[in-house]
Amino acid sequence: MKFSNFLFPESKTPGQDYDVITESLREAQLCDRLGFDTVWLAEHHFDGGCAYVDPMTFASAIASSTQNIRIGFAVAQMALHHPIRFAEQVSVIDNLSKGRITVGIGRGTAYNYYEFRGFGVDPSESAARLSEIEEILSKVWTTENYKHAGEFWDIDLPLLRPAVYQHPHPPVIRACSGEESIKEMASTNRPFLMNVQTNEVTASRVDAYRETMRSSSYDEDQIEKNLKNSWVWRNIVVADTDKEAEDIGVESFVNMRKFLTENRTRYNTQEEIGSQVAVTTKRALDSVEHGLIVGSPDTVSEKLQAINNTGIGGMIIHFRLGAMSWETTENSLKLFAEKVMPNFQ
Repeated sequence: MKFSNFLFPESKTPGQDYDVITESLREAQLCDRLGFDTVWLAEHHFDGGCAYVDPMTFASAIASSTQNIRIGFAVAQMALHHPIRFAEQVSVIDNLSKGRITVGIGRGTAYNYYEFRGFGVDPSESAARLSEIEEILSKVWTTENYKHAGEFWDIDLPLLRPAVYQHPHPPVIRACSGEESIKEMASTNRPFLMNVQTNEVTASRVDAYRETMRSSSYDEDQIEKNLKNSWVWRNIVVADTDKEAEDIGVESFVNMRKFLTENRTRYNTQEEIGSQVAVTTKRALDSVEHGLIVGSPDTVSEKLQAINNTGIGGMIIHFRLGAMSWETTENSLKLFAEKVMPNFQ
């Protein structure tokens, strides 16, 4: 199983932005030295939930200051991007990193309506924009004199430059928030990114993915290849003892989820808040029981076995939860790399 770090750094006030962004770059560089497979970047705007906000710009900084670690988006909110500008930016990062970029894409946040408003985008268009931009990306890196006439974009492109470093182009992987979207990836022979779910739901969705691929006439080798290139997200805090990890992790996790929820209340309109029926339902992402793994290296290793047993190839791990200090995060990362990762390799 491959392990990666999800850089999703919280900055509560503008005065903290510089320190948090600087420490996030330092965190990516540490992960490169520790042997993590990938560092994943989020995209959220205007609220301090993700301090660097723009994964494209930040990916360039990481590409220029690391040697081996891959750089992925988890995810770029495609409703907020122009497809050609996005494709160009990916091409530049792919060259800067010598082929270390993975393009994780999604339609955009389900609850932060203020992000769409800030970019002048109708959130009801987000799914359609994602579908159209996927169609464009599948061709634009490999096609000369590319033309596209769609619902949102009309494109007449002689040649995209620079050329991408990876051939035929960087891997593109879509985030899936529900079982039906995972089945869609299976039926089209694509791996997936899965958000935080209970272990039971994770296993169930992997089973559904396998069955859908089988019913679509894909063989077992192809199924296992796709699963090895799929990723699931977990929040993890490692410390020397279970109690220390719990004392640090639970408070940090609860405060982080509270901050993100309060931002929605603060910045969404009353009408938007009223339409968020799904937010009132308890999700694994918000639950200490299901959304957080804490413990000593031995305890964390034991808890990860259930995920390893599903056959999923990679874990996206959020280590720096909320306002957690750099020193605490650094210790957690080092303990995980030195005492947990070897148990799965």
